[in-house]
Amino acid sequence: MSRSIAEKRAAFRALHGSGCFVLPNPWDAGSARYLESLGFRAIATTSSGFAWSNGCADNHMSLEAVLAHLRSMVAATNLPVNADFENGFGANPEEVAESVELAVATGVAALSIEDSTGDAGAPLFPIDVAVARLEAARGAIDESGGDTLLIGRAENFVVGMTDLDDTLARLQAYAAAGADCLYAPGIRTAEEIQAVVQAVAPKPVNVLIGANSTLTIDDLAALGVRRVSVGGALARTAWGAFMRAAQSLAQGRFDGFGEAASGAQLNGLFGGDA
Repeated sequence: MSRSIAEKRAAFRALHGSGCFVLPNPWDAGSARYLESLGFRAIATTSSGFAWSNGCADNHMSLEAVLAHLRSMVAATNLPVNADFENGFGANPEEVAESVELAVATGVAALSIEDSTGDAGAPLFPIDVAVARLEAARGAIDESGGDTLLIGRAENFVVGMTDLDDTLARLQAYAAAGADCLYAPGIRTAEEIQAVVQAVAPKPVNVLIGANSTLTIDDLAALGVRRVSVGGALARTAWGAFMRAAQSLAQGRFDGFGEAASGAQLNGLFGGDA
């Protein structure tokens, strides 16, 4: 039985009340539906995975393309969808508010706003500008009904500015600006994660886990983390398998298909009883 947008949003908000859950990141409708079949309770889009599937680098898709992608992902599954909305697709708070209003209309249960600029010379917005952008996003969500969660992201560690004190100050400011959940992708150690959790408590924290992490879900739960996402890791894993098989094929070999999923399994997943 399909759930309404309101039901998806309410279910997603409830997940943030206690415990720790995994929020995997599919890149298209098919990968979203497979994750739903495994019993995950929510999914999040990945800007990088979506961009790569369209032959683009991360952060190079247009707002129109991203909105169409969000509509597709929401329609593909009964799960709540958390949108990776990059830096809000606006040069100023007013434009961010306009873009967020359009994103909310796609039916997503949550969306994240980064404080990254895309400028290598000045990769982060000044904190006061970043706060104004979050406040604009908060206002747009509230005017649309207020049931979509807002995630504030401090991108310090992603852009190479590994200043934990500045990261914590930004996250605290974003929490005060109305972010429902806080996120500092790139932090790795238990000490860094615990510092973030404590800095923004009682608001929930998302942690990004990729390759080479020794932390388990139980470890993260013990640190007080509420949700765990994987960013582009699933998409990169799929690309890795595809690239290895294609490279073997280019060399005249067919041994790259040994771990391929069966057509029957995929048809059964996507075709129901057909």
